[in-house]
Amino acid sequence: MIDSLWPGGPRFKGQTGVFRLGTDSVMLAHFAKGLNMRKCPLAADLGCGSGIISVILAWENPLLRIDGIEIQPEAAQLAIENAKLCGVSDRLRIIEGDLRKHRSLLKSGAYDLTVSNPPYYTIGSGKLPSATGLATARSEENCTLEDVCDAAGYLTRWGGSFMLVHKPERLACIFRSLNSAGFEPKRLRFVQHKSSSPPSLALVEARRGGKPSLTVEAPLILATEDGGDSDEIKAIYRR
Repeated sequence: MIDSLWPGGPRFKGQTGVFRLGTDSVMLAHFAKGLNMRKCPLAADLGCGSGIISVILAWENPLLRIDGIEIQPEAAQLAIENAKLCGVSDRLRIIEGDLRKHRSLLKSGAYDLTVSNPPYYTIGSGKLPSATGLATARSEENCTLEDVCDAAGYLTRWGGSFMLVHKPERLACIFRSLNSAGFEPKRLRFVQHKSSSPPSLALVEARRGGKPSLTVEAPLILATEDGGDSDEIKAIYRR
């Protein structure tokens, strides 16, 4: 089965045991558009899964080149296939490997932008999918938030940006991990189902070596109070 982001837009193959096209990755890719991408010609996607974020960013910016790291062979292969399906394989390189071994995989300070949709839940917390591959992608059993931030700190150039999507309840831990890796949080946006709903996701941009100053943007609302798509969601999905 193939999912389309919008008619004529990026398309993604689905496979059992690998996360399909989902809100988290699409919202993070949209959040990244807040950067001047012309100043970010080289990006890295940490734990890229089936390549959703990487493909969307490459689709939106024809000048961007991306290296994606993915530890699960099935997901890495699917990312390669999705890059080909969307015609961006010449600018998207998928590396099957453990991002905790980033020093042997990629060059220090080489990236203008790093992005990640990391595992959300610490060991023993959260409701995880029954499929092993899906559970691995959502649990920190093999890769912690600190691991992801450390990799981003090694790979991102001084003054470059690191963007991630995560759960709001872990913001304190996110900010600590970013600071420890040499980042300063610069931009924060919550994602809410409705304007009356509590936040379900947090989108964070941090800058390597940045000065303290955090902008909290208006929340991204997914649906109107009557359950229809919000105007911003209609724009993102080009409906």
